[in-house]
Amino acid sequence: MLKVVHEESEPNATGGSSLLDEIVRDGAREMLAAALRAEVAAYIEAHRDEVDEHGRRLVVRNGYHAEREVTTAAGAVAVRAPRVNDKRVDEATGERRRFSSAILPAWARKSPQVSEVLPLLYLHGLSTSDFAPALEQFLGTSHGLSAATVGRLTTQWQDDARAFAGRSLADVDYVYLWVDGIHLKVRLEQDKVCLLVMIGVRADGRKELVALADGFRESSESWADLLRDCKRRGMGAPVLAVGDGALGFWKAVRDVFPETAEQRCWWHKIGNVLAALPKSAHPGAKKALAEIYNAENKNQALKAAKAFADDYGTKWPKATAKITDDLDVLLAFFDFPAEHWIHLRTTNPIESTFATVRLRTRVTKGPGSRAAGVAMAFKLIESAQARWRTVNAPHLVALVRAGARFENGKLVERPDESGGDQQAA
Repeated sequence: MLKVVHEESEPNATGGSSLLDEIVRDGAREMLAAALRAEVAAYIEAHRDEVDEHGRRLVVRNGYHAEREVTTAAGAVAVRAPRVNDKRVDEATGERRRFSSAILPAWARKSPQVSEVLPLLYLHGLSTSDFAPALEQFLGTSHGLSAATVGRLTTQWQDDARAFAGRSLADVDYVYLWVDGIHLKVRLEQDKVCLLVMIGVRADGRKELVALADGFRESSESWADLLRDCKRRGMGAPVLAVGDGALGFWKAVRDVFPETAEQRCWWHKIGNVLAALPKSAHPGAKKALAEIYNAENKNQALKAAKAFADDYGTKWPKATAKITDDLDVLLAFFDFPAEHWIHLRTTNPIESTFATVRLRTRVTKGPGSRAAGVAMAFKLIESAQARWRTVNAPHLVALVRAGARFENGKLVERPDESGGDQQAA
């Protein structure tokens, strides 16, 4: 349908994807390290009352073992396991007791099971009651990542998410902003978590998660609370925001950042149009809509929009009104660099990333709680973010922020060094 939807990797029909593999591979080191630290912390806590004649603890942390690589189905993962100094003596054998990790045995060098466990550390690990049978299925034991260990991991991820939500935004400039509300099914609760997601493009062209919060997709007040919070933490007004027209975001952004321009997501819009047409009309309508958003300039897009209205307006006026009523905000991207159009026509950076989150939550029937759901999504996005590529022609993003004027994708006025404008060469 819409070619630009595949700007980022998406899951294939069998449920796998290069993005999922990359998330597992790139996030493996961090996830495994966190799990090992939590396992060791739980072991030490369990023996905290055992002391020698001088009152010193017999079980303490003692740095890290040498780094080693564990080969998994997702690739090689570098591991530095925490070291435990256990001075206790087994009374029956007279030998020193040793801590042995149930997650990563000392001899492990190649284990396809590890790559299976890592995603579960995100998902099953968020529900302590489900984690033991999951661990037993893959490792043959339910020991090691106990409920206490899982609780430590969950707390750590939620603390990470809270720290992210409270960080300063004063030194970051987001020129473009994609927004959407993503529903995740949460087990044990009647309703769904709706994650209000904002992903931005910095002035250097890099994509970055701006905000992630639990709220209501259609609620302007939920979005206004999030935007006001970002503004209090130092965020400036984006030049352009991209999102679905059904979001409560638009009323909120007009109140908080009235100078921000609006671009409606073509991916969502096409879905809305097709929902108002019979299936027999879908092939022709898709082709006609593609003539609009793939036009070489705004004038051609306007002509294509009129042709669409002429062809479909008589029989299906509601479908055509979805285009004609929003034409200004559907074609706003033409006033920005042509190299950026592929990024600005849709909210694909959010959609493709959350295809991963949705897939993971379907596998485990939900993360277990609202707070855990937000934390899980944050950690998955945090891992995925390392793989996001910069926008095309990243040097043009700073020009957009500086107020350069573009017509049909071409630079026509460039701000000069004194603050005025001069004609582009």
